[in-house]
Amino acid sequence: MNLPIKKQTVLITGAGRGLGSSISKSFHREGAKVIINYRKSYESAKRLGDSLGENAILIKGDIRNKEEVIKMSKELSDQKINITTIVHNAINDYKFNGELRQKIDNIDWQDFQNQIDTSQKGFLNLLNIFVPNMKKEKFGRFITVGTNLFQNPVVPYHDYTAAKGGLLSITRTAAIDLGQFNITVNMISGGLLKITDASRDTPDEVFEYIKNITPLKKVTTIEDFSDAVLFFASPWSRAVTGQNLIVDGGLVLN
Repeated sequence: MNLPIKKQTVLITGAGRGLGSSISKSFHREGAKVIINYRKSYESAKRLGDSLGENAILIKGDIRNKEEVIKMSKELSDQKINITTIVHNAINDYKFNGELRQKIDNIDWQDFQNQIDTSQKGFLNLLNIFVPNMKKEKFGRFITVGTNLFQNPVVPYHDYTAAKGGLLSITRTAAIDLGQFNITVNMISGGLLKITDASRDTPDEVFEYIKNITPLKKVTTIEDFSDAVLFFASPWSRAVTGQNLIVDGGLVLN
């Protein structure tokens, strides 16, 4: 069984702002029911939901907390909402400014742990709670959001990059476990995106530099990235799992 996007119900983590908001808009444009997950960003999530109108639902929950994910699942189930697709976009609060980043000789393990808890633990919680119903329905799509930094660490954001590298590993091992149930698990990775809340502090000269060294001669926008996410949810990717698609204008050739 393969569902067109317009018949899917998509839960997007960290969808209250930035990239998650843009991903929500892309799925909604194609007719999917969009579940906008947020942790703290209620006001921006509410504005997004209001702007999308029909087929958009807000749900609060910290995916780092398994009990909250269980509560989210029950709340959706009570509304007779069946999640077919999950985009794991949420990250711990982060600012991409290479000049202010912590260096390897003074960064603490807790900085790594903070990123791992959202990227990896959060994803595991989603898998634990939502996979059983996907198995029953014989359909599921998981899409994780990675980064090209673990292939090309041009700026060594140590904690963020390590967390996303581990997320790719879970993406691939989960794909092996779940393929037999028609559940695919893939990652889509961007470079520096223009502009998210996390990249807002990036100096303009960095964006200009990336534009000049990228084959497409442009900085990838959140809209460019969000539309590419649709591929892994669509029937056209039905034979694709365990993969990492780089969407950065050709900066990293994979």
